[in-house]
This record gives sequence, C-alpha cells and structure tokens, in this order.
Amino acid sequence: MASRDAGLVVAPVLLACLLVFHSAVPNTAGRLGSLLETFLPWLAAAFPVLLVRALLRRSPAAASAALLPVVVWACVFGGLLLPPSGSAPDDLTVVQHNISDVNPDPGRAARELAASGAGLVALQEVTEAALPDLTAALAPRYPHHAVVGTVGLWSAHPLTGVRRVDIRPQGIDEGWERGLRATVRLPGQGDVAVYVVHLPSVRLGWDRGFASAHRDESAHLLGAALAAERLERIVLLGDLNGTVEDRGLDPVLARLGPPRSGMAFSWPASFPVARIDQILARDATVVEVRSLAATGSDHLPVAARIAF
Repeated sequence: MASRDAGLVVAPVLLACLLVFHSAVPNTAGRLGSLLETFLPWLAAAFPVLLVRALLRRSPAAASAALLPVVVWACVFGGLLLPPSGSAPDDLTVVQHNISDVNPDPGRAARELAASGAGLVALQEVTEAALPDLTAALAPRYPHHAVVGTVGLWSAHPLTGVRRVDIRPQGIDEGWERGLRATVRLPGQGDVAVYVVHLPSVRLGWDRGFASAHRDESAHLLGAALAAERLERIVLLGDLNGTVEDRGLDPVLARLGPPRSGMAFSWPASFPVARIDQILARDATVVEVRSLAATGSDHLPVAARIAF
C-alpha cells in the first residue's frame, strides 16, 4: 500500500473506533464526549465521502477499510431500523411531547396528540395560560390528569399517588418544578409508576463547549428517585435534553431500558437530528418509538408502544 493511501485506511478505522469506543472520548474539556454521543449516528454522513475517495484512488485497501465503519454502524444502530415485534392487546401506547411554552395553538396541538389513541400523554413546558386549552382538548379522551409546575400527565386510566419529583440542580431558583410521579392503574396490568420530567437545557458555545452541567446534575437526582421507586414497573416520559448514547444520562439509563426499535429524532422540529425526548421503562419493554407530526413546537412528539 502506498504511503499516500495510508490516510484513506486510517480515517475509516478511526471512525469505526469512535463508534465503538465513544465513551473513551474524555468529557473533561467542554464535555466533548457528550457532544460526540449526542450526534453519534450522524457519523454515517462520512461513509460516502470515504468510499468515494477510496474508489477514486482505486485502492482496494482503502475501499475495504471504508466498509469497516459501515459494518460497525450497522452493528451499533442497525437493530433500531428493524421492524418491531408484533403487538399484543394489552400493549400500552404513550406519547411524550415538549409542547413549547410559545406554541401558538396549544389546544390544536393537544387535539392532534389525543388523535394518536395513546393511553398516556406527557407534556413539558405547560404554562398557566395554556393549561385550560390543553385540559379542554384532552379531557374527552383523558379524564385523569396531574400537573406539577410545567410538566403534566394526561391519562385514560386512573391516577393515584401523584407527587412532585425534585430534580432541581443547585444554582437554579426555587419554583423550578419539572418533575412529577404518579401511579397509573392499567386494566389487567395493575399499577405502574409513571414519571414525567424535563431536564435542564444544554448549550453549545465556543467559550464553554457543550454546557450540560445542570442537565447532568438533574439526571443524577432523577436516577436517585428512580432507584428509590418501590413499584417494580416504571415508565418514564420526558424531555431529557440528551440522547440515550449521551453518558450524561447514565444515571437514568442505569435504571431504565431504551426503545428496542426506531430512531425517532425529535429535535429540532424543523430538521430533526437527535431524539432528546425519551420514553424509557423498567420491568417492561419499549418495543418501538416513532416521531409524530409537528404541532407548532420546536420538538416533534414521540410515541411509543410498551409491552408489559
């Protein structure tokens, strides 16, 4: 192999290593590891470039190397693209949506969510001004609901044990309420603990990198709350401001399992590049997750089917 082709071989090998060993990228300076993990599936955008360069150079070694990250990507993410398993009559459909505190028509958005036929609808950025419209739109299908601060849960099934979940990081003013927990009694299934949360936003800037300290601290608090949950079955619906690959959410992912099928990018709604709206479960399987149509929010709604 000519020395000029060495770079064409090394580059795809390094890319494959990033896909497999992304957790080895340090998070000390600007949380570069979390930044990489947020957009990890998009490393696939480099595949055509590497392959075309190898073909133009007519290098068999480079062409073979260019296929390596493709195979690795398929091993890491390919399962999410496979069709989900068949549904069962007692599967639960749920919807998670940051409806946006500046949504021009929250009532219309809520009616669209209700049309999904979900048994549970979780919302973030619920404002006092929007709450009457949301409740009026959702009440016919969801007679049970609970709101704590700016997060709410609307349910077709009875709710009990509603309480606030403290996920407020240090340095954020009191009155910041973004977590609730309720017990949902499902017909033929019994009680399920449902958490609705909205973790702090992250910021990306040249001066501070991927600023996620508040989000990460909130994730630790949420992880502790999940660890203390007495019910075996848990469903979490939330805007976690992070992907399931992002190590900042490890305290939550250590307690709950991600979806088995579906990519369902949810943010930003205009051109979704990541799913930061999550539906996770314990002692249950999130069989599939999918994005729904835009509602006027900067997030797309996410729906999931859960098997118990």
